[in-house]
Parts: sequence; C-alpha cells; structure tokens
Amino acid sequence: MNSLKILSVLYLSLVISFSSIISSPSSSPSTTSTSTSQSPITCNNNNNNYNYDGDYSYSCFDGTLSSVNSLNSKPNNQSKPTEGKPSSTSCEVWTKTCSEAVVALARQPETVTWLKSVRRKIHENPELAFEEVKTSELVRDELDRMGIEYRYPLAQTGIRAWIGTGGPPFVAVRADMDALPIQEAVEWEHKSKVAGKMHACGHDAHVAMLMGAAKILKSREHLLKGTVILLFQPAEEAGNGAKRMIGDGALEEVEAIFAVHVSHEHPTAIIGSRPGPLLAGCGFFRAVINGKMGQAGTPHHSVDPILAASAAVISLQSIVSREANPLDSQVVSVTTMDGGNDLDMIPDTVILGGTFRAFSNTSFNQLLQRIEEVIVEQASVFRCSATVDFFENQSTVYPPTVNDDHMYEHVRKVAIDLLGPANFRVVPPMMGAEDFSFYTQVVPAAFYYIGVRNETLGSTHTGHSPYFMIDEDVLPIGAATHATIAERYLIEHG
Repeated sequence: MNSLKILSVLYLSLVISFSSIISSPSSSPSTTSTSTSQSPITCNNNNNNYNYDGDYSYSCFDGTLSSVNSLNSKPNNQSKPTEGKPSSTSCEVWTKTCSEAVVALARQPETVTWLKSVRRKIHENPELAFEEVKTSELVRDELDRMGIEYRYPLAQTGIRAWIGTGGPPFVAVRADMDALPIQEAVEWEHKSKVAGKMHACGHDAHVAMLMGAAKILKSREHLLKGTVILLFQPAEEAGNGAKRMIGDGALEEVEAIFAVHVSHEHPTAIIGSRPGPLLAGCGFFRAVINGKMGQAGTPHHSVDPILAASAAVISLQSIVSREANPLDSQVVSVTTMDGGNDLDMIPDTVILGGTFRAFSNTSFNQLLQRIEEVIVEQASVFRCSATVDFFENQSTVYPPTVNDDHMYEHVRKVAIDLLGPANFRVVPPMMGAEDFSFYTQVVPAAFYYIGVRNETLGSTHTGHSPYFMIDEDVLPIGAATHATIAERYLIEHG
C-alpha cells in the first residue's frame, strides 16, 4: 500500500514538472509556438490539401478534419502550402463552404477583370459559323497559359480541353463560339469591329464564362474526383456544330454534359431551368408546287398552282389543331409564298415555305411526315405536283432540347447553394431551338439560363437584336456555376 502511495506521488511530480516546462516562456526553440503567426499546417489525404492558419491546427483522418490543441507540435517534414495558392477545404461531401470557396475565386478582382477582357476581345472580333479562327486561337492561348491540355481542331475550329485526374467519371461543360450576321447598333467602347457581324446572342459571354470555370477548376484540380471536359463549339447558330463535334469525338467517355445561355427574361445572375422539354425541336421546309401556266382570263387552259398552294396552307394548319394533342405544344407556320409577278397570268410554279416546332422527337417527326403528305396530296387534288425539301443535308434540323431529370436536379441544387433559393426559377418551355439538343440525345444533359437583364445598363433586348447587350456582372457568377456543376458532379457520381 505504501509503495502505491509513493508511486502516485512520483507520478504527480513528473506531471507537474512536465506541464511547467511546456508553459514556460523560456522553453527551448524546438517547442511549438501558440502564436497566430505560426506557419499554416497543410494536411494531405487522398490528394486533398487542407490548410489552416490560426489558433487551432487540424489533422486529417479518413478525409475529415479534427480539431486539436495548438500545443501539439508540427511534424518536422510537414510541407507548407504553395505561396499565393488559395486555401482549400475538404469537399469529399459538398457543403455550403465549398460553394462559397468557388464563388470567392470567381469574384477575385483580377479574375473579374480578366473575364471582362476575354469577353470584350471576342465581342470586338465576331466570327460566323465555322469561321471562329481568332476566337479559337484566343481560347487556346488562354488554355496554354493555364497549363490546360486540349485537342484541336474538332468540327474545324472547336476545342476539347480537360482538367482533372484523366480518369472517370467524365463530365462535360460546353460553350458556343459563333456570332451572327447582324450589324451592331449599340454604341460602346468594345463595339464589333467587323461590319455586318455581331455577337448578338451572347456566345462571347458563354466562352468567357467557360474560360472562367477552367481557371477555377485548374486551381482546384487537386480536389477533382475525375475529369472535366471543356467543349468550345463552333456553329451553334447555323451548321449543327454540336453534331459535328460529337462526330469528331467530343463526347468520348463523357457521362453527362451541361451548358448555359444568357437570358433577358431574368435579372442578372438569376438561374432558370426545368426538367424535361426545355426548348423545341425546329425544322424548316420549302415546297415547290408545279402546275401549268395560262391566261388568267381562260383558267380552264391552265393548272393553277396558286389554288393548290392556298389549299395546302389552310390544310397545314389543321395538323396542329386537329391531329395533335392540345397538351402537346406544336407549331406549323407558313412564312413565305412566291407565285409569280404578272397580274394577268396564272404561273406555272408556286414556292412556299416555313417552319415547324415540337417538344418531343415523336411529335417532331410526325409533323415532318404530315407536312410533306398534306402538301403533296393537296397539290394532287388540284392536278398539280409537289416536292418538299426539309434541308436535312444542310444541317438546319434541330431536335428538341430535353433535360434529364437528374441532371436538372443537379443544376438546381448547385444554383440554390451558390446563390440562394430566391435566385433559382423553374422556367416554362420555349419554342426557340438550340443545337445543344444533339448532346442531349447521346448522354444525360441539362441546359439552363442565366439572367443578364439590367434596365439601368440598357441590357433589355433579346437575342438576335442589333441592340443586344449584356450585364457583365454575370460573368463571374456563370463561371462559378459552371465550375461547381462540374466539380460537384464528379464528387457525387464518382
């Protein structure tokens, strides 16, 4: 019993002595300082770096952070974070903190200035479909500066870049690069320098936002749990550039794809999308109805193609009103008719044309079939013949853009985490068309809008207007949204 008491006293003495040594201001230089000026501690786990620079150090266990008293000494072989590199947080499971870190990177003043510069250079030098030589060169120069690998060309001027591990999962984000044959009417410092050409649909902003996402993702590459594919695509406005990109291997190994379009329907930085059909499929038709020329005063000696064309136009309207489900929105519009120019002659030929749109592939293909049948058969009723051209060889047919339910939900979650629930909207379908639809037919996809409406700046005109302009405050938000969609997808689908 006495022996136990003696041992207890000795143990207490040792503890008190050890504590006084640690707390003594005259401790040896090898003792870790508790000052907030201590070197940041970096912890590596599964290729993720966690940094902390304060009164508590952190240690990593199975991807989590554990707070320990700062009296614990720093290992001698602990490396310091790269100087100037933003601190990274653990995003094994995506949190609000992860979203805030991405937004902070996008909103750095030097990044915002750079994004505007990229967008303005592209805006000043607009290039039409498959002519995006300088735009593509600018993108490649910026990718080279960031040390991002890429393949070029795809679809003549397109680029496929990649960031991450080089392994699965693979997720893609796409931006279109082409301009429109429109003379810009907006007078500002960075007005188009090319007569008759203008970025009147915001593709310059799309490229800048994807470049911004590339910059963010490259700085967080050590956190990526797979590979992000960046697609810079030509010829969205004409030429089915997406279809050509797919043919050249843009979607190799890709499991999902996302894209954005600026919108004047929503205030700046508001994000909108919907599950299922978002944009209509779009096609065009041109019909030639042949009859027999004759004097207007003796119509029985002619075969009147104008009468046949008129009957065809009226009958075309019944396709939607009498054959389509009223809950399945469809459009058939005849927009042009040319039947000669002599007031006293029945012409031998009438040419009519127009457009048709639908929100499902089934309805779209049904419209195409019925338009041809109606025109040909109505022409025959009036003893004429007819042919119908849908320009399928000229790449003017766009299928519907249909969002995958799960990919839409991914965009919704990202938008709400980044910007708050008030800044996300479920939008109605629109009859406009977009060649992103070709990607949606190959892999799960989601297309979304980001608002650029700002009455104070005059950013109120819709796309394809000579007065089109955007609120450039949207650029860092778009970049952060792209980057978060991609990085979070890899985490949640790896």
